[in-house]
Amino acid sequence: MKNITIAGSAVICAAFNALATTDTNVWKLVWSDEFETAGRPDPSKWVYEKGFVRNNELQYYTVDRPENARVENGMLVIEGRREEYPAPDDARSRDKGKTAQYTAASVTTEGKREFLYGRIEVRAKLPSGRGVWPAIWMLGVNRPQISWPRCGEIDIMEFVGHEPEAVHANCHWFGAEKNGHTSKGNTLRGQKPSDDFHIYAIEWDAEKIKFFYDDTNYFTYDIDLAGKGDDNPFRKPQYLLLNFAIGGAWGGQQGVDESVWPQQFLIDYVRYFTKTDEKQ
Repeated sequence: MKNITIAGSAVICAAFNALATTDTNVWKLVWSDEFETAGRPDPSKWVYEKGFVRNNELQYYTVDRPENARVENGMLVIEGRREEYPAPDDARSRDKGKTAQYTAASVTTEGKREFLYGRIEVRAKLPSGRGVWPAIWMLGVNRPQISWPRCGEIDIMEFVGHEPEAVHANCHWFGAEKNGHTSKGNTLRGQKPSDDFHIYAIEWDAEKIKFFYDDTNYFTYDIDLAGKGDDNPFRKPQYLLLNFAIGGAWGGQQGVDESVWPQQFLIDYVRYFTKTDEKQ
């Protein structure tokens, strides 16, 4: 499954079959992490978010802590744990003095790799249980300068444990007509994403973003909805995030089942392809 080469050679076996598209374009692999080296996530590709970050979530995102993020058995393991975790001495000022009841991790390519157009594909097995909220998503690299939602957000996959048979895709942006946060997305129901590995992907160009669950294109976003010019956040580079949230504004809408922990978000690989002019 993982025997691949970069930049122009074939992607072999089932991985190649997963690239089936509705046109005759061929995808060229230009960047990936296959998670073949055990230990910490590759620091040349990934950095960590830290602390209590967003959405009133319960977990403390730890940094370089193998209990929460590690590579083993050929995959990235992001583990959510129920445990008391006092904010460490080097915590941000807003986190100091707080003790979390849950820990997890969020790894990102911010400052390491940015993406603009192409196919981004992640093969993953999702955790289960009321309160889990894993996501595969993207934010504009200019977020520190212009803030969210002006930077744009692409949610390749979101999953909440209280909807165990649904996966979600969304785009978020600053809508001039609303003078604030605007979003559009879709939900694919009748699935069992925690039972096995599935491929979550987008195919992105200057006109649209197509969202996939395995071979199913269940949402297509018209980029012009966020503006017709080059200022559109979806015509600018974004970075990738893989995170395991617990509880919070959406994940915790029906509470958190305290009996299911620990839970693991397993990522087999992350791959980024660009289009070539060759024909299949």
